[in-house]
Amino acid sequence: MTKATVLTRAGLAVALVLSAFPIYYMFVMATRSNEDALDTPPPLLPGGLLGENVRRLLAAEDAHFLTGLVNSAIVAGTVTASVVAISTLAGFAFARLRFPGARALLGLILVTMMVPLQQMGVVPLYELMVALGWTGQLQAVILPFLVNGFGVFMMTQYATQAVPGELVEAARVDGAATLGIYWRVVLPALRPGMAVLALLVFMQTWNEFLWPLIVLDPDNPVVQTSIAALNSAHGTDYVMVFTGTAASVLPLFVVFVLFGRQIVGGLMEGAVKA
Repeated sequence: MTKATVLTRAGLAVALVLSAFPIYYMFVMATRSNEDALDTPPPLLPGGLLGENVRRLLAAEDAHFLTGLVNSAIVAGTVTASVVAISTLAGFAFARLRFPGARALLGLILVTMMVPLQQMGVVPLYELMVALGWTGQLQAVILPFLVNGFGVFMMTQYATQAVPGELVEAARVDGAATLGIYWRVVLPALRPGMAVLALLVFMQTWNEFLWPLIVLDPDNPVVQTSIAALNSAHGTDYVMVFTGTAASVLPLFVVFVLFGRQIVGGLMEGAVKA
């Protein structure tokens, strides 16, 4: 094993500081006042106003921040569970099952990844939501994202590497049905890749802004539109924005702490197999 040089470690340390400083500064400003936020140079140590700032954030009538947090948790959790479940099933099918049109279907999925469907399809998708009567409701930001072409492609590639065809054939010879093979043989092998996909989808859905802004009402927001509502027409309460942003990233930290080992394991396993 090659040891890292002093220059490599120094470079990594600098990269770590540059990456972590904006997050640290965000939490520092969440404990300060607006006067502190406008100071030059800005303060770099935490203050003592975190509790007051959180109370002001939750009391902001236009933001509905607590509702936004709950809605984002529901939307991100539902979309993540659906994408991971459908992607693992489809990935197993494309990687280890033989059926007519498999290559054409996988090619069609790749084409959808090359086209910005969300940006190009905003108008017809909004018209569909209006026709269904779903505007202002959470299903309008859930159903369009329950299937993800990138997730299907990723799990197809992962299943091709992680699940040997001989193992599937041996299970079939032993009398296992297709769903039994998926549940007992394929799913355990795909767990590291599923953890990586779950984190990516959860982060993407949690940070989604444009579509919720278009289709949801201001009194029933997600967390990103709640933060946007903190900017008033008469001025920006910088500390409120910092506090709301800090609160919005905490769930992402919790997800990474809970699944970090599996996520890193999945990334390293994919790197070794590649």
